[in-house]
Amino acid sequence: MQLGIRLHDVNASLDAEQKTMEARAAKAKEEGFTCVHLAFSKVMAGITFDHCALTEGLAQYTKRVFAKNDLDVAVLGCYLNLAHPDPDKLKEIQAKYYGNIRVASLLGASVVGTETGAPNAQYKMDANTHSKEALETFIKGLAPVVECAEKYGVSMAIEPVWKHIVYDARRARTVLDAIGSPNLRIIFDPVNLLYPGNIDERAKVFDETMNLLGDDIAVVHLKDFIPEGDDLKSVAAGHGLMDYTEILRFMKTRKPFIQATLENTSNENAVSSRLMLEDMYRQL
Repeated sequence: MQLGIRLHDVNASLDAEQKTMEARAAKAKEEGFTCVHLAFSKVMAGITFDHCALTEGLAQYTKRVFAKNDLDVAVLGCYLNLAHPDPDKLKEIQAKYYGNIRVASLLGASVVGTETGAPNAQYKMDANTHSKEALETFIKGLAPVVECAEKYGVSMAIEPVWKHIVYDARRARTVLDAIGSPNLRIIFDPVNLLYPGNIDERAKVFDETMNLLGDDIAVVHLKDFIPEGDDLKSVAAGHGLMDYTEILRFMKTRKPFIQATLENTSNENAVSSRLMLEDMYRQL
């Protein structure tokens, strides 16, 4: 596997001038990572990354920054609500996806990644989030984005999350089958499939996901969790209750050289989390 890191988790404790994309990329290389999850708005301050800002020049400059540091962009993140109920706002959101797809095509990003939204403007889980109607709305909002990705030769990847519309492997399979495009892929984040009601059956949840979506998984997110009241708190890998044995085994046997990015790390634990996962992987 090729281990990476979410770029905005790098240098989080340093002064503002050390939080630039360039400084974070250099630090990620220093820490031994080979790829990153990149969200422009979180690593380049003072810029509104709308459709207008997502230019060919931005793509080429970004490509040089990461090439200098021997890093690939595993995920170009565009985590906006494709189930937004306002048609005009939805068009603006879709335009941002089109811009990110254009940049990804020149940058050489492995996928443009997105979560799957909620059927409200607040992007918050509500009583309708897991409904059939919400799923249909999301598919309708996603379809033209995937069509754009096809034209640019880019992969879109959706990330199932319990609190969002696509909350489990079966819902994700429904989306993949409904869109029917080889350019639609999956980001597998095991922790994001969990909630307090299923943590005791998490091995079954992960097994179902790997069985139903295995062929379509393009990238894996690696983090951990601890229970916190009526919710789960995400923490760095190795600092919670996760057992990654079977997930790493799946990656090793079925997904040669797959990119996997750490999440919820800090400067203090990123390297130790990477070393722990690499050691587990070697021993399988």
